Amino acid sequence: MFVDVAKVFIKAGKGGDGVVSFRHEIYVDKGGPDGGDGGKGGDVVFVANEGINTLVDFRYNPELKAENGQNGSKAKKRGRSGEDLIVKVPVGTLVKKDGQILADLDEENDKFVVAKGGDGGFGNAHFKSSVRQTPKIAEKGEMGDEFEAELELKLLADVGLLGMPNAGKSTFLSVVTNAKPEIANYEFTTITPNLGVANIDDGQVLFADIPGLIEGASDGRGLGDRFLRHIERTSVLLHLVDIWQDDIEGRYKTIRNELKKYSQKLYDKPEVVALTKSEGLDEDMVKMQKDKLSKVVGGDTSIFDISSNSHKNIKELLRYLRQVVADDRAKKEAESASQDDVVDNQEMAVISLPESEQDDKWSIDYIQDEDVYIVTGRKIEKFSRRTGFENFENVNRLRDIMKKMGIYHELTRKGAKSDSVIRIAENEFTLEEQN
Repeated sequence: MFVDVAKVFIKAGKGGDGVVSFRHEIYVDKGGPDGGDGGKGGDVVFVANEGINTLVDFRYNPELKAENGQNGSKAKKRGRSGEDLIVKVPVGTLVKKDGQILADLDEENDKFVVAKGGDGGFGNAHFKSSVRQTPKIAEKGEMGDEFEAELELKLLADVGLLGMPNAGKSTFLSVVTNAKPEIANYEFTTITPNLGVANIDDGQVLFADIPGLIEGASDGRGLGDRFLRHIERTSVLLHLVDIWQDDIEGRYKTIRNELKKYSQKLYDKPEVVALTKSEGLDEDMVKMQKDKLSKVVGGDTSIFDISSNSHKNIKELLRYLRQVVADDRAKKEAESASQDDVVDNQEMAVISLPESEQDDKWSIDYIQDEDVYIVTGRKIEKFSRRTGFENFENVNRLRDIMKKMGIYHELTRKGAKSDSVIRIAENEFTLEEQN
């Protein structure tokens, strides 16, 4: 079954907790802290694989969860890190979160860490110092990334086939490629996209055939609008028009109008037009239909008359398409090289900026209705999430961090008292320890 969209729940592994532990050995006097750190949670990693051509597996497995990191243990033993979850997806898969593209896996073996596992918490051995010989402080492991993702598959092909229903797209694909689409003399025979490889001379051209378009397709009429995304990545569009139609200009313009409504980028792609089913038609009739069509087709667009059944002009068309594809690839490679130069220059400029500049920023809001002070900021929220609030020493450490960052001073300046409630990353505690 062909499925090109899916929603999945993604959850990276939680980091393991650090532990509080002290050495207890007969011949070791006053054994020091030896609590180990927790292991890192596993990542969720997507990998593009050419052996997969549908997202159907995600319909039956809508949850993707990586392994949690294990807790630390005594003797300074670090917990084992959780294994990454490697998820194979079709080449051409887009990964989106809240409508924003996270990854575009458009080449074989492309990898992307979709969700990062949480860091493990430090054990008490980490906090030993000259003034703190027996720390009873340990951190919790951080939660991994967790969200619902939208997956969207866009097939990768060189040439996208377009046309009205029953224009001869499936017959053409079956003749020039190794594909075996359903063929019949009625509309909407094709209900899912088909891919096929055409061998021409010493090269190949990859075709994508989508269900036929009708007027109103861009607004959801018919079937083709659901699959237009699959020809967005092609180099050229091959627009097939049935040569036996009376209003040949109108049928051509209908498809072009639907393309423009759907996507200006798709509308602007290079196009080649082929008049199909021309076997048995005298040359004067063929010329008449070509002349009609040339009045509405752009001057740069080539028009072929072909017959899939008799193979008329098929080789000539394939050779021409192959050249258009090669020209388009060369153009894209040149543009990509130019963009890489710009990115490299931008990255060089960014290197000089302090990495922790954003992390150290914080802000305080007082919510009068709740009588609570809310502290936000990347660094302080990270410390809060790693704090075990069941242990007063852990909380006092968080208070010390707030003092060093200037947060404590700003809270008192804003009117916070010793028993005022402070909320950081959903955790609540008082400004000072209460007896």
